[in-house]
Amino acid sequence: MTAFTFTAPHSTVFGRGTRAEAAERVAALGHRVLLVRGRAVDWVDMLHDALIGQGCAVESVVSTGEPDLDSVRRGVNAARTHSADCVVGVGGGAVIDLSKAIAALCPSAGNVADYLPSDGTPPRQFADPLPTVAIPTTAGTGAEATRNAVLGLPGTGAKISLRDARLVPDLAIVDPALTDGAPRGLTLASGLDAITQLIECYLSCRATPITDALTQSAISPAVAALKTLMRNEDPAARDDMARASYLSGLALANSGLGIVHGLASIIGGRGGAHGAICGRLLPAALDVNAAALRSRGLSTARIEEIDIILNRHFGDSATSGSAALRHFIDRHELPALAALNLHNADKPEVANLAVTASSTRANPVSLTEDEIALILRDTD
Repeated sequence: MTAFTFTAPHSTVFGRGTRAEAAERVAALGHRVLLVRGRAVDWVDMLHDALIGQGCAVESVVSTGEPDLDSVRRGVNAARTHSADCVVGVGGGAVIDLSKAIAALCPSAGNVADYLPSDGTPPRQFADPLPTVAIPTTAGTGAEATRNAVLGLPGTGAKISLRDARLVPDLAIVDPALTDGAPRGLTLASGLDAITQLIECYLSCRATPITDALTQSAISPAVAALKTLMRNEDPAARDDMARASYLSGLALANSGLGIVHGLASIIGGRGGAHGAICGRLLPAALDVNAAALRSRGLSTARIEEIDIILNRHFGDSATSGSAALRHFIDRHELPALAALNLHNADKPEVANLAVTASSTRANPVSLTEDEIALILRDTD
């Protein structure tokens, strides 16, 4: 059997109402808390007061949009000024990634930029991060379980990832109720992100028995849940999507992803929403991967399994799973690539850059630049 390792949060608390345990659990990790938050979730104010009730000194940092080098610098300065001994991120993937980056770089001396990959220069090794707690309020990225923090570089349109197993949060508190009533567009995009992550991890050339167990158990319920949530609000479906997102984070931290995320990392630097980009690319990526595997005499069994699941939930026996997924996302008005800031004239450059993207390396088959270009051509 091929050797493998498995990385996960030190502790995970999952279930409706578990946010009530957050203040006590955070106080067990530290008493000078940096609270990294978005603006949209009123419950964070309650957590702030509850932490004070636990005897914590709390300083807040508000995340606005995708994290970049400047916002990390500001957060690190806030953490150092506060003498923070614990960082708590409450929000979507961007908020949690910012909290992880701050926790990692706060204890490390010198320029924050020195610890990030740049122009092929190996980054400095950062010190052990501060204890980190992740409390997601969306169900998509699985950032509460991943070993990376995605950051933008101001003025370049590029994104980089701070990567290290020590970035995995010490504690993940996943309360699906925090996602109840999320806007329909956000639910669609974030749900497609989680589903894409599960599928790419299952197809990954680096998949392990553990990641297989995680993804196989979650893909079909996640697809069913998203279909339900596009019809009506449903707490059980929210629970399934939160579970899928968390499991997708665990899986990608241990198996890597594939060409969809390789492309999304580049397209997203142009300003498009990550989950929507992934959802748009997934049908064509499945078709191109299947053709590439067949042309090289490799097994397509796993892609065929995925096709059956997508067809069962979204289509009918006369339609392929990828075509059924296309119809589903079109019917629910997921933005096209042009609306996500990728235009036809830019596609050759994006295909070229995606060949060497880090996520592309875990694709089930090595794709040529022409095959990657075919994914972009067939997406819109």
